[in-house]
Amino acid sequence: MAKKVLLAVDINNEETSKGPLEAALDLVRDGGVLHVVSVVPEFGLPQVSGFFPEGYEKRMLAKFSEALKAWVSTHVPDGVEAHPHVAHGTIYDQVVRAADKLEVDVIVIGSHRPELRDYLLGPNAARVVRHAKQSVYVVRT
Repeated sequence: MAKKVLLAVDINNEETSKGPLEAALDLVRDGGVLHVVSVVPEFGLPQVSGFFPEGYEKRMLAKFSEALKAWVSTHVPDGVEAHPHVAHGTIYDQVVRAADKLEVDVIVIGSHRPELRDYLLGPNAARVVRHAKQSVYVVRT
């Protein structure tokens, strides 16, 4: 099995995280390390971020980090070495960057059933598959 697995999750959507979590746990069951990443999207243009109070981004990331730690504590069984990581930016870009930085063997990510807009723009999972150096295990959610 894989020695290092990166699981990309949306902790705010319990349903879409179940399948990918099960697949990732299966990959690390013989002593691998599970890295769990969740991405906080950027605000976008400075004109948008100007509407938020000073220091909001730092407070938001700290709160999100605590929420991810709680998610990992609740969902990853005892005995599995798991490390939570919060990223900030474009989802697919941050997942690929985390995989490279952590030198993982495989990325596990969920993918919803495609809609017309996904064929035009491409979902995050498809972009991770196209850009990652690692193998990518896509779990249909």
